[in-house]
Amino acid sequence: MKSRRMFWQIAEKIEALIESGLYPPGSRLPPERELAETFDVSRPTIREAIIALEVMQLVEVKTSSGVYVLEKELNKDQQRAEKISAFELTQARALVEGEAAALAAMSITETELDALQKTLDAMESGIDAEKADREFHLIISKATRNSAILLAVNKFWELRDSLPQIKMAYAGVCSQSDRDRLDEHKAIYQGLKERNAQAARSAMHTHFNRLINALFAISEAEALEEVRKKTSLTRDLYSLSHLVSKT
Repeated sequence: MKSRRMFWQIAEKIEALIESGLYPPGSRLPPERELAETFDVSRPTIREAIIALEVMQLVEVKTSSGVYVLEKELNKDQQRAEKISAFELTQARALVEGEAAALAAMSITETELDALQKTLDAMESGIDAEKADREFHLIISKATRNSAILLAVNKFWELRDSLPQIKMAYAGVCSQSDRDRLDEHKAIYQGLKERNAQAARSAMHTHFNRLINALFAISEAEALEEVRKKTSLTRDLYSLSHLVSKT
């Protein structure tokens, strides 16, 4: 156990040196003998520490060449997030927030209902409508009394507001449907006010169903416009109109 603790300590020290920039990506670590002298440990301990660093994907051992520091990978969660489409996000929101609405219908307080009404008033007046929209959904998530649901919905909004492809897609939908959005939110509110879980769930699903259909409509329109542009360019390229005599 002492030996195991020792090689992990050495691995952590070497990792810290890598993080400090002493051993930048692509550089070679000092030889095993030199590392053993530097850290005042045995060479087998250094070998174990190198194996640990290799498992952590911080270094690569090249036979007959040495140990090289690897480029640090981008955060894998961020990489996955960047691949999420507006369709995927909307589907996930519908599944989670539909159940959140049903759950909230059983536990929402009068104070929370009053707060929801204020967001509806803000949406109707057009003052900070986007902020009110977000607050509406977060109030419902809080009313579930389930921290995991609240965390999930917060993450959905973080993705909605941070990923360029999703921001653009939602901007197109929201700018065309303020009245629909308000009516749908009012239906969700009514289900919650009546403590009717099924009505609240159904209204939330209706809201997201309209959103995803609107996203498809915009996507199709953009695809058709792209085809039209390409066709126009091709027509201009191969047109024979300049050879045809005008009478």
